[in-house]
Amino acid sequence: KIKLPKKTARRYPAYELYLYGEGNYAEENKNLLLTGIPVLFLPGNAGSYKQVRSLGSIALRKAEDVDFKYHFNFFSVNFNEELVALYGGSLQRQTKFVHECIKVILKLYKDREFAPSSVAIVGHSMGGLVARALLTLKNFKPELINLLITQATPHIAPVMPLDKYLTDFYTAVNNHWILKAQDLRNLTTLSVAGGFRDYQVRSGLAFLPRLSQHDSALSVVSSAVPRAWASTDHLSIVWCKELILATIRAFFDLIDENTRQITEDPKKRMSVLNHHFVRHPAKMFEENPEAFTDLTGAFTWITVKGSKWTYSVYNDSDGKYFAFPLASHRKSYSHVYCENSMLDTSSWIYGCMNTNSSMCLEAADLSWRAELLPTTKVVMLKLLDYPSLSHIVIQVPPAAGNKYTLGCEFFKEDSRTVQLPVTHLFSFGLSSSKILLNSTGLLYNVQLQHFNQIYQAFKIYIDSHCQSLKERKPSVYRLHIPWSYEDSITVAKVPSLAEISAKLHIAQPHNDSSLPELNIYSSPDCQYEVSKTVLFYSLLALLVRFHAGAFPVYIVSNILLTYGGQLSTLRTTGQCSDFSLELVRTAKPYKVEPLISILVFLQGFNWFREMWESLSLPEVDAAVLSSQDAWFPLVSLILFLFGTGIAYWSGVFFSTSLRLFSSLWLTLIRPTKLQKDKLVTPRRLCGMISLALVSWTTCGAFAVLIIYLQYLFKLVHVFVTSVFHFQDSGHSKETSQNSSIHTVKAQSSVDTIPEATQSPSNNKALAEAVNSLKMHITILNLFTWIVLLNLPSLIYWLKNLRYNVRLDPDPCRSTAIILVCILEILMNSSTSEVKSSKLLKIAAKVPLPLSVAMLAFGRMHLYRVPHFVTFSLLLHVLCCFV
Repeated sequence: KIKLPKKTARRYPAYELYLYGEGNYAEENKNLLLTGIPVLFLPGNAGSYKQVRSLGSIALRKAEDVDFKYHFNFFSVNFNEELVALYGGSLQRQTKFVHECIKVILKLYKDREFAPSSVAIVGHSMGGLVARALLTLKNFKPELINLLITQATPHIAPVMPLDKYLTDFYTAVNNHWILKAQDLRNLTTLSVAGGFRDYQVRSGLAFLPRLSQHDSALSVVSSAVPRAWASTDHLSIVWCKELILATIRAFFDLIDENTRQITEDPKKRMSVLNHHFVRHPAKMFEENPEAFTDLTGAFTWITVKGSKWTYSVYNDSDGKYFAFPLASHRKSYSHVYCENSMLDTSSWIYGCMNTNSSMCLEAADLSWRAELLPTTKVVMLKLLDYPSLSHIVIQVPPAAGNKYTLGCEFFKEDSRTVQLPVTHLFSFGLSSSKILLNSTGLLYNVQLQHFNQIYQAFKIYIDSHCQSLKERKPSVYRLHIPWSYEDSITVAKVPSLAEISAKLHIAQPHNDSSLPELNIYSSPDCQYEVSKTVLFYSLLALLVRFHAGAFPVYIVSNILLTYGGQLSTLRTTGQCSDFSLELVRTAKPYKVEPLISILVFLQGFNWFREMWESLSLPEVDAAVLSSQDAWFPLVSLILFLFGTGIAYWSGVFFSTSLRLFSSLWLTLIRPTKLQKDKLVTPRRLCGMISLALVSWTTCGAFAVLIIYLQYLFKLVHVFVTSVFHFQDSGHSKETSQNSSIHTVKAQSSVDTIPEATQSPSNNKALAEAVNSLKMHITILNLFTWIVLLNLPSLIYWLKNLRYNVRLDPDPCRSTAIILVCILEILMNSSTSEVKSSKLLKIAAKVPLPLSVAMLAFGRMHLYRVPHFVTFSLLLHVLCCFV
């Protein structure tokens, strides 16, 4: 643990700074006489500072390999495992603390020979966003950070926008990075996304904003990272060994030998990151590789004149050079492709520029043009790009105990490129396409036409058939997306049937006309049949992946429409309809969806947008999602139907739960008579004031939870005393003429009471009680979602209670005070008080426009949902008085 200045420690009592170490290294650095390169790790949502071990341990092993010529000091911040992805009130506090930590870290190196002037930062999840937010601080010097690597960080938008502080923080950070892009050119940023296995943060959110500077920012998906080639879940991206190795190798390649620190040259930083995270040529990184080299050594020179060549090596003691003359191939072919299964880092392919009859005198090293794949390294050259080359030379060194194969072929690009149109979105698997590749070449490119949107998902099946059954090298299939680094690679034995899931993380930009490709690095003498089909469940999975955060909005919208329908039937018939029946009748998509679609359409016109902005109205969320290519036709309708289903079952759940609680109540406690009082009594007024004080002095969500439990308790009490015994009419009955809600006490006798003994007043009281209960169940259903949406801030407050009794800032303090007053009155109200209200007509019609507004402005701002519900409940309260 690093001791912080007293002022900093007092201001941030929950946060700490640590230095990672193990073994002798930890013992040597206990006195903090550090001489390495500082790297600061920032954990994410509910993350531990101990997660730095993955990086620190591998870096220490790497430093031992180079005899500690260079080494890194890994620091880590303890954020007390705060839920910053759900509660944004502490993000600014975390950012300021990290700034103080950077200053403390740099002071530790003061007066050292190679003292650093900046810190490299690795941020996981929300830690990466906090690192980006450092640049928004007024007194922060951008030169304090030279390298930022983020792991599965949602850069574009929050996954669950549950409070205003979270969305405002995102807006401030992203706007700063877009507007100040020129000032951030000296900061190199790498964002690594987890791919489709990361169910918490979809990779589309982890790409840096598109308007950000392109020459110093890089976004990749882990499935495309060389030597990793795998998707990771949200947590394992921190300790995935392949990704950690790539990161540490990059760190060591970034060191400047003169300063013993990370290089100050932004171009070198980007070239290193591209080398390790984008395209690895199967060679050790060199900043300025030699352009030409002499091919020396007692190797045998062999000229190959054919257009296709393969060669197998096993324990060969003699080295060879294979020369391919280009003059005879330039007219007939456009490209040359070579592959080598020997995965060492030595050079192996050259371009000859000066030849005599027997050998090449000077050659360009074309190995830097190669690319590493899981089982082979490949290079493809366009002959027109190398007019000065006379020969391609393949070097085969002596193979002592090694077995590997090489192959080259010349081809025309058109002959190896086939096009496969993507199946239509709404075919639902009823249509498919097939392509048969009969050639025996080493490479095929299957272009996927019209595959450019994130809502497209299908399966590609590659069936390989071989002429003979002898052992062959495995085939490599790569789904290449040209507009972003999100390729996925599959390795399959031949013959076999391989399955590839084709989905996109980012939609194709409007100014990009390139086509996604399926690259097939094939095995000789094999034929390939490529087919594809759309799977309906894949479309549903994508819908959940991209829009699961909007489900609460659609569920509450359905419940709110049902609530309005119940008020309407109460006004017209005097009876409150059942929740499930009213949901079927009123929750119709055509009541809300057309209005939103019209708004989105009109948002495309400048005159409407200007008028909209002049009214200070927020932008429609669907329009924002459309601009991010995250919205597609009928998605809102499907989400609405999902919301209807969930709302229906939630109603069933509440009714069933109420009966179970009531049964439990009767078995444990003898029901007491429920007194009907005025809506506002001194006792209830004191309760309101007490809970308002709780909300103001501690946490608003805590007060909301208390009033919710109180409401639930009251509802169970009403159910037991008002309805439960009325249904048991075959047992004893006791009627109170003075009470508006009748209480029936259970007796041990089982005498049957004739139907005629039930007076009209009893029937009326029972009907009134049932109506009130139906209305209360719907209100409680609505209120449950308010509690759930405010729950993260309550959890945050409980975790930090030992540091501060009052949650500051509190996203739901004012809403909680209003809700406390509303629900204290509503829980004691009945439908008889509302029926004759002059405001009932307005209260019954308001939920519809509120539902439309909720869907228009609440999808990307979930914290607005309680405001719409609160306004509707406020009208209900007014109906009790007016």
